[in-house]
Amino acid sequence: MTRPDDSEFMAFAETLADLSRAMLIAAARHKPDIEIKADASFVTTTDKAVESALRERILATYPDHGILGEEFPSVNTVAEFVWVLDPIDGTAPFIAGIPVYGTLISLAWNGAPWLGVIDHPVTSDRWTGVAHESAHHNGVPVRVRDCAALERALITCSNADFMASEARTQFDIIRRRAQYVQYGGSCFAYAVMASGRTDMAIDGGMDPFDVYAPAAVILGAGGYFCDWQGQPLSFAMDGYVLAAGDKARLDEALAVLGGA
Repeated sequence: MTRPDDSEFMAFAETLADLSRAMLIAAARHKPDIEIKADASFVTTTDKAVESALRERILATYPDHGILGEEFPSVNTVAEFVWVLDPIDGTAPFIAGIPVYGTLISLAWNGAPWLGVIDHPVTSDRWTGVAHESAHHNGVPVRVRDCAALERALITCSNADFMASEARTQFDIIRRRAQYVQYGGSCFAYAVMASGRTDMAIDGGMDPFDVYAPAAVILGAGGYFCDWQGQPLSFAMDGYVLAAGDKARLDEALAVLGGA
């Protein structure tokens, strides 16, 4: 199947990121209004306002496209092109004023991550990527790095508490072998992996809007992104994801995590 041209869509995705960045910078000057969702996670009025603005612009420009977002019901997710949105990935850091939060914007093609934007408003960092083609940080090409052994790997994990007990046991096997595990980086952790600063990311409790944009960027940077059984991401994913820059280390981790 011939891949569609990505240039128009990427340019549009960056206009969406410009919009979300302006809104988040303005909102960061004030103490946020906080709500607790049914899953006990945080949401703010800014999360909802940003996603509403992005949805409005998408539907005005591409009315036949679908949308899958964090804060509002999905629209036409069986469409060939579906925009996958997380207005604030890292709402808890946003509330706390810790600048690792960002906006995730992805365009899925036939259900798979295709192009993605990871935008960090406070630090003015933006990663963009087209799966299996290219990735950039602030316009400069980036590439994942090789890793000689799991014992030398720098791994990131958003929060191991999101994992079920059996999955946590499997993760702990890898954690004990790895050189170091860095927690709590939100989408920034995936972005720096695309730039070759870390070796692996292991997470549970994720939704498509948490990982589709990072997946497109990491795949574009020459890396790998799958679930714990080694299968590609889909809208029906179970929430357990693994990303790596080195195929040998990916396979080594899958041999442990696949039993969870």
